[in-house]
Amino acid sequence: MITEELVGKLIADMESDLIERTISIKEDKLGPAVCALSNDFPNHRKSGYILLGVNDDGSLAGMTWGDDELQKIGGVKTNGNVLPQPSIIVSPVFKFKEGEVVVIEVKPSSYPPVRFDGRCWIRIGPRRGKATIEEEKILIERRAGYAKTYDLVPAIGSGIGDLSIDPFKSTYLPLAIDKDTLNENGRSTEEQLASLRFYDIKEKCPTNAGILLFGVNPEFYLPGAYIQYVKFSGAEMTSNVDFEKKFSGPLITDLTLIDDFIKINIIKERPVRVDSFQEKVARNYAYWALRELIMNAIMHRNYESNAPVYIYEFTNRIEIVNPGGLYGDVNVRNFPFASDYRNIVLAEAMKILKYVNRFNYGIQRAKEELRENGNPEPVFDLTLVTKFKVTVGINKQW
Repeated sequence: MITEELVGKLIADMESDLIERTISIKEDKLGPAVCALSNDFPNHRKSGYILLGVNDDGSLAGMTWGDDELQKIGGVKTNGNVLPQPSIIVSPVFKFKEGEVVVIEVKPSSYPPVRFDGRCWIRIGPRRGKATIEEEKILIERRAGYAKTYDLVPAIGSGIGDLSIDPFKSTYLPLAIDKDTLNENGRSTEEQLASLRFYDIKEKCPTNAGILLFGVNPEFYLPGAYIQYVKFSGAEMTSNVDFEKKFSGPLITDLTLIDDFIKINIIKERPVRVDSFQEKVARNYAYWALRELIMNAIMHRNYESNAPVYIYEFTNRIEIVNPGGLYGDVNVRNFPFASDYRNIVLAEAMKILKYVNRFNYGIQRAKEELRENGNPEPVFDLTLVTKFKVTVGINKQW
């Protein structure tokens, strides 16, 4: 817990490489600071602290902090520019005679290297700077000893030949890594993949995330790694099947195909009379909301299961079912306002590829979009221990 006594000690401590002082909350200042402390390059395995409102020499800057500033500070966790998502705690405002202070506690990441806007930052003593290739290698090697999510586990038996390297280099790499780092020489393809958690240097094979995103045949190593769409002619599972489609390729291409499929094959429009003189266009489902819920199912599903993600379209609703119930810190009491990630690498990749706009906000926005479109409130079945299910009713005017 961050107390006034602790804040006083942090302000007085001028030697620690776990402390950064600043008077700026601009993203290009705060983001690298959070990133550097998350990477914990000295390997303290302790929280680092950013003191807002404190000058470099330890004197207070006479600042005050309002609600708008505090929201901007908290946004460094949810805006998706620091990846993997950092674990931070923002303190209340501490009021001193010389000015107000806010403290950000940054916990060390179990999944380094952490990047801000594609750049890896570290802190050694008083220096904060961009990590060199060798410093990044240290972070990559250290990651192997930390707790792993399933997508970080090496896909034993696979090799570099099981990945499609062209889309990784031409599409993903320029989005994930800044230009200066890309222009540096000396990184093999395996090292480039490993720096983004798609390859395990120690085991000399792709990770499950690498297979999912870029695998030539993801199902060979992960049998349930596909999305199954089924359209029924009626409102029951016993109705005839009108159409079905399976998406089983690498997610780097399948995510685009699924997005297009939603727009072209599921979303329908037709004119609806508002009054005797006017008509408006009605949609059976809100495109963005449906896309968000399906992308959430792909991102949060349990890939250890042999079951796929199911998308069932009935005449009056759509059901999305994915293996894996609520995960980690998320439970029936705090859903959907809490977040945790079963597949941390996949979540980061989907943010980089712009299929996730902002962490811990998608379901709330999806509800708003559905309401504005005339759809009923989506129903989340949180009682299924091994599955997660959401039902979206058709537009009431349809």
